[in-house]
Parts: sequence; structure tokens; C-alpha cells
Amino acid sequence: MSFLRWVTEKLSVESLRDLDLFGEQAQGLSHRNAHEDRQESLTSPPRRDTMGSFLHDSGSYELLTVIGRGLDDLMTVNLARYRPTGEHVAIRRIDMESCTNDMVTYLQSELHVSKLFHHTSILPYKSVFIAENELWVITPFMAYGSARDLICSHFADGMTELTIAYLLLGILRALEYIHHMGYVHRSVKASHVLISADGQVCMSGLRSIFSLIRHGQRARVVHDFPQYSVKVLPWLSPEVLQQNLEGYDFRSDIYSLGITACELANGHVPFKDMPATQMLLEKLNGTVPCLLDTTTIPPEELSMTPSRSGADSGICEGPGAGSVRHSNGEPSSSSGGHPYNRTFSPHFHAFVELCLQRDPEKRPSATTLTGHPFFKQIKRRPSEALPELLRPVTPITNFEGTQPQDSHSGLASLESGLSHLEVDDWDF
Repeated sequence: MSFLRWVTEKLSVESLRDLDLFGEQAQGLSHRNAHEDRQESLTSPPRRDTMGSFLHDSGSYELLTVIGRGLDDLMTVNLARYRPTGEHVAIRRIDMESCTNDMVTYLQSELHVSKLFHHTSILPYKSVFIAENELWVITPFMAYGSARDLICSHFADGMTELTIAYLLLGILRALEYIHHMGYVHRSVKASHVLISADGQVCMSGLRSIFSLIRHGQRARVVHDFPQYSVKVLPWLSPEVLQQNLEGYDFRSDIYSLGITACELANGHVPFKDMPATQMLLEKLNGTVPCLLDTTTIPPEELSMTPSRSGADSGICEGPGAGSVRHSNGEPSSSSGGHPYNRTFSPHFHAFVELCLQRDPEKRPSATTLTGHPFFKQIKRRPSEALPELLRPVTPITNFEGTQPQDSHSGLASLESGLSHLEVDDWDF
């Protein structure tokens, strides 16, 4: 049976509503078991914008412009306007007739999980339906883009510590929920951390997610290697890359969180330019990436002409002697222009070191990490603080004058504003 036919039948057969991956939220929730409800209540208040809250009808969406492509060009991502409310959304349109069997399986798993998950820190799928030969997946339009977009466009040498604290706490809340539900995310990285216009931090990248539940029982470890994982190798934990009989569990996501913390702080990903074999050996040998600042870069290098040559790998040999600490990752007054002449707090360094422990047994859970002293610097809600911390970046909220995609009128300025977003890598 083709995936197109499978989805169509799911949408139309009333007797299968309890298995429906794309039906209305109320119907889906009515069949969730008590255990699942208890797990959700631990980490997430009810929300109204989960899957099923938007109409399953292509005529309800006005396509404005193409903002990305993916899945070997089988997927087109549109910015669109939801006609009933005027809200702007992102729409993934996937040509199902051209998808391979592997892609179909990949999509089935992603959409099944998106139906189960309801959490304020996980990007919601507002509607999924078939339009002719295309699968349409409707998600909110995240007006700040991803954390990776922000690094590429405005924070090439990394973000401030307080900004990173807000982003990492959002990731941890998502991971706490995902792990409670019995899943491993396996694709934690900055491009899967999305920020809405009002400062809400959401995790995406559900395509690689994997369940620890087997035959009704929660497995201690899994051995599956993420499909289409070439883009995420630098973030993967040693035990995932090693693929031995010991397997891995949710703590592999904590290692990826540590790599993401370095990515946000340093402006680039540790291990990124290494061949895969060398990367594996470095990780298995216990090489630990770190935050680049006055405590980890030798003083003589900090006094040299500004250069990023010493930070290509993101791997440090140890703290520099005699360094003077300044607060929260801000550049020191005597920086001399060096991009890493700043000092992150001891709590931030300790947080990263905990996440990047070679032995997964020594890594704390997401729940434990949310109580780490690193997050005590957070005093306000993300919606209040992040828009200020991300300046001079402003969210893409001006859609005045935009027209449907078959007209070029009024789209030039919008497309210019969208041009810095690496939408293909969001995974929505």
C-alpha cells in the first residue's frame, strides 16, 4: 500500500480514529492512556495549537513564497497565511508519489511521534493532510528562525551566556518531556532550536527520534543508528557512533546538548571539519570540547592579532593560567579585538563538562540539569528577555504587501528578510 493511500484511508475511515495520526486533537487525546497523561502533566500544560486545530483543506492556506526545499527536492517549504485567522505558518509540501520506501518510513515515524507529543517546548504540527499528491504539514512560522540562523547572521563568535541559558533551558524542557515519553531525540543541535516572534523556544528535528519502548516494555538501551545522520555526526555521542553491544539511551542526547552549548557559545561546532573516522577516535579517546574563552585559550594567543585559527576544532587543552574572570561571557575591556577574549562563568563551564562526560552513566538527566546553578541567572520569562538579548536581530513579522506565490509583486523585501534562514535544516 502506498503512503498516499495509507494516509488517505487514515483520514477517511471512522473505525480507525483511535489509530489516526492526523485526526482532531480531541479524538486523539481521548484514546491516550493514563500513564501517558501522567507523563505529560509532569512537564507540560495543556495547549490549544496542537495537531488538528487547523483545517485539513489546502484552500484554507494562502501560499506566499517558497522559503526552503529538502528531502532531495521532494519537499517544498512555503510561508503561508492561514485564511480563517490571518496567522502566518510554514507549510511543508512533500511529493509523496516520488518518495522512496525509506523516505515513506521516515515520514511515517515522524508524523506518528508528532501526534503523540504535546509540549510548549516542542514545535507543534498544527495540521497534516493530503492535497492531491502532496502531503501538507502545517507548523507555526518561527520568526527568529533557528539558533543556527542567528549565529550565521549576527553572532559569528557565539552568543552571550544569558542568551544561551534561555535557549538551553528550552531544549532541556523539551528533552525532559521526550525522555519521559520513552524516546531519544538523536538530533539535538542549534539548527533544531527555533525561536518564535514572542521569544518562545521550541525543539524540532523529530525525524531521527527513536522509541525505547519495545513490545510494551521500556528497553534499557537501543542499538539503532540514525538514518540520514551525515549532517548530525559532530553532535552525536561516542556511544551512538561506536555502535557496539552496549548500545545507548537518552543520555546520548545530553552529550549532544553539551556540543550544542559549545556551538552556541563558540559560533561553530566542535569536530565539524574532522573526517568521520578521526572524529570517532577523538570522541572514543575522551577528547572533550569546551567553551572558548580566556580560561581555555592560552594568554599568548589572546594577545595575538585577531584570528580564529586556534578555534577551528573547538577542542581545548585546558584552562589558561592566571586568567581574570569577567561575568557572563562578555568580552573583557582589554580584548584587543580577539573574538574569544571573554570569560564565561564557572557554572557554564561546569554545565558543559557534565554534559560531555565520556561515560554516559556520569551524565545527569535532563530533569537534573534543569536545576543546575547555571540557570539561576535567568530572572525573567523568555518572552520578555530573548527579544532584548537577540538585538539587533528582529523577528520577521512584516508581511505587508505580500501576495500569493504566483505573483512577484510585494515579495522582494520579504524574500530578502527570509534569505538568512537556513530553513532546509530546521526539519520542522
